[in-house]
Amino acid sequence: MKNILEKDITAHIGTQKYFSTISWRNGQFIMDEPENIGGKDLGPDPYTALLASLASCTIATLRMYIDRKGWDIPEINITVNAAQEQEGEFETIFSRQITFSKEVTTAQKEKLILIANKCPVSKILKGKITIKTQL
Repeated sequence: MKNILEKDITAHIGTQKYFSTISWRNGQFIMDEPENIGGKDLGPDPYTALLASLASCTIATLRMYIDRKGWDIPEINITVNAAQEQEGEFETIFSRQITFSKEVTTAQKEKLILIANKCPVSKILKGKITIKTQL
């Protein structure tokens, strides 16, 4: 099985509560937790980063498809959020609302929903996930 990224993402945390530095192939960014749980809200929290991944992957996938089709849809907007059911079987429900700057036909809407669900991050989140942890 081949890695998705050619270079691993690395993270570092020191003594500042929840403040971490994330290194990726082309630089660094910071992540933190909101003040209401003890962070300083200096960067996105892990939930925000996960939802941002879904949002950016979805609109990039839609943009590629729309451009390939030659449709005149200049802007794509998306809102995402998640809710968790922790009673009984643990379940997370992602909600994704996509809008466009121009009216799209019913046929286009149906196709665009299919394409949105085929974005790579959507496929990851809907597939079987195994996390292998080593110390």
